[in-house]
Amino acid sequence: MNAIEVAARTRAAGVHGEAAPGFERVRECFAANFERTDGRREIGAAFTVYAGGRRVVDLWGGIADPQRPTPWTADMLVNVYSTTKGIAALCLAMLVDRGLVRYEDTMASIWPQFAQAGKSGVTVRQVLSHQAGLPAFDEPITTADLYDWDARCAALAAQRPRWTPGENTGYHPVTFGFLAGEIVRRVTGLTLGQFLTREIATPLAADFFVGLPGSLDARVARIVAPQNAIDPTLIPLPPETRGSVTNPIMDPQKANTVPWRRAELPALNGHASARGIARIYAVMANGGELEGRRLLSAGSLERMTAVQSRRPDLTLGIALEWAHGVALNGGTGFFGPNPRSYGHAGWGGSFGCADPDRRLGIGYVLNQMGPDLVGDVRARALCEAVYECLAPS
Repeated sequence: MNAIEVAARTRAAGVHGEAAPGFERVRECFAANFERTDGRREIGAAFTVYAGGRRVVDLWGGIADPQRPTPWTADMLVNVYSTTKGIAALCLAMLVDRGLVRYEDTMASIWPQFAQAGKSGVTVRQVLSHQAGLPAFDEPITTADLYDWDARCAALAAQRPRWTPGENTGYHPVTFGFLAGEIVRRVTGLTLGQFLTREIATPLAADFFVGLPGSLDARVARIVAPQNAIDPTLIPLPPETRGSVTNPIMDPQKANTVPWRRAELPALNGHASARGIARIYAVMANGGELEGRRLLSAGSLERMTAVQSRRPDLTLGIALEWAHGVALNGGTGFFGPNPRSYGHAGWGGSFGCADPDRRLGIGYVLNQMGPDLVGDVRARALCEAVYECLAPS
């Protein structure tokens, strides 16, 4: 199917769902993303917003697979890349809330083998805020190598930090998931994906999976590579973060394969609906509770979102406010105008965020990837539209 046919079928599929009175502007913005002419025209997408614990926007449209005229449905699942990291951060925050982990604990106290190569003093706090000095694997690997959890963790345990932990910040695009996931596994005996399903997704009835069950394959939208893709090998990274976005080279088509879906990659391969992401962030936006179900205390959320680094990020080239696995909005405005909002975006455009002051939880998924690692213009426009519809605070 060529691009003209895809566009025609996308328009025919239309936009569905609801926007509460006062949020009509959000629906207009969502629909406008299907008419873009800059290489970011939506093929299929969904956007959900909770305000004060109530779902006020729930929109979806387009088609799930440009190779077949499959309409996008309300519960469509999409690979959301690094949007997964924000949900992994919540898993860790729940362990902190239960007294099973402290952010100041050393990784070696949880994972003794991690003490190798001068890492005995590296803390959970440094790992979750991208200060641990392990932004990439030293030895060349392939995507298939990522599916061997034990081998990847052993490699990181043996690896020497590329800077003194705590003295620099460099986003860990791939390795973050193994580091965070191994904490969960060693503390609970569950993989991060299992913990997520048992402790968050099932109790909340929120679709978010790390390690997708085969029974859900029919609900998964097909990822489409960016039209104006950036060659990652041309990104001028400093030596400290060499390989962070090129080892392995990420091929968007891998996300459409069964091995990718079945693997547990807590930095990369969460599969979620917009509703699922928004429900989980609505918990965070409402002090750890939604619809009478509490996942963690408000105090633990405050600890999770306490800023740990404001220095320029060596990988991303911008100054971000990293907390414990999520980024605060201050200085970037990715998640609307409130600097206290926080969340995580994924390669291609997906994101989830919470505004604890306006009690907003937001989720966005799509299958036509944009080229940006962070800051997709469609996502930013949707966030801006939400705030335009809110009464002045």
